[in-house]
Amino acid sequence: MKAFRILAAGLAGLSLAAMAHAEGGAAAHPHEPEGGWPFDSITGKFDMPSLQRGYQVYREVCSSCHSMKLMSYRNLGEPGGPFYDPAYPNPNDNPFVKALAADVEIQSPTPNEVGDYDFRPAMPADQFRSPYANVNAARAANNGAAPPDLSVIVKARHGGASYVYSLLSGYPHEDAISTREVTPAAVTTPASDNGTPDDPTDDTPEVSTPAEMQTVIDMSKVHIAGHDAAEGEHGEAGVLIQPAGQYYNPYMAGDTTPQYIGDPRESPPGGFLAMGPQLTPGRVTFSDGTEATTEQMAHDVAQFLAWASEPKQITRKSLGLPVMIYLGILSILLWFSYKRIWRKVEH
Repeated sequence: MKAFRILAAGLAGLSLAAMAHAEGGAAAHPHEPEGGWPFDSITGKFDMPSLQRGYQVYREVCSSCHSMKLMSYRNLGEPGGPFYDPAYPNPNDNPFVKALAADVEIQSPTPNEVGDYDFRPAMPADQFRSPYANVNAARAANNGAAPPDLSVIVKARHGGASYVYSLLSGYPHEDAISTREVTPAAVTTPASDNGTPDDPTDDTPEVSTPAEMQTVIDMSKVHIAGHDAAEGEHGEAGVLIQPAGQYYNPYMAGDTTPQYIGDPRESPPGGFLAMGPQLTPGRVTFSDGTEATTEQMAHDVAQFLAWASEPKQITRKSLGLPVMIYLGILSILLWFSYKRIWRKVEH
């Protein structure tokens, strides 16, 4: 009976958690780009041009805030990497990888003759440079929130590459965002003191109070894959008040109910984060002529981060499939051998 009560309590707890998740605090389910991911299947491979563009997006946009401490520049030239060249089995000898590393200056790990730390061009064996000296510096530069390391972000987030793609391309478009005045600007007129009305030195100074503005998101203009905000079950979509210094994203875990003006049953999925939209159209210029749309940049950098989370993924797949076939054939042979050896023995 005690075990039954414990089981019932556990099931009740799971039910309550599921109900809470189904309400305003749930993020929208990540979605794949059109056409899916080329590396997802058991025989899938990464798209090399996309990996190269993804590294460019990381280098020119993401690396200003996010580190990749588990990656070295030589990983870019290893088999399966975006800049692998069979002519250079050792990625440390790959001239293109050398050039990519040399474009970055890193702090020397050892002090010079006078005890200072010099900066030098990076080498293929060096790790990707971190944008901040330490986590405290990262927090101080980002309003108290340290940007996460991206080395294994695809492995660490539910939805994997689709989560990264959805998050980066899921910010509301500009036509859905507006500002409105909450409190008008005010000016306090200077007043003379009673004692010396002709003496301006003791007058109360003029005080100006700027207008308080509010960022408003019209949810009827926000398209969320799998969630039609414009035609909700209980009525029309309302508006979302975006807190100062925060940005709404439907794929960020959170609770929008307190900031939602409308039917609380229709509060949009998602939450707020400190990172604003980064992949604005044309933010980078791809050397292969690919148009740098928000969706394209998000697709490429998500695929690059998927590769970075497991650089040996393609090698693992290429070895794993033959091994599975071999084990299958071996199992069949062992079964027939067993039947032949023990065929005259009663069980």
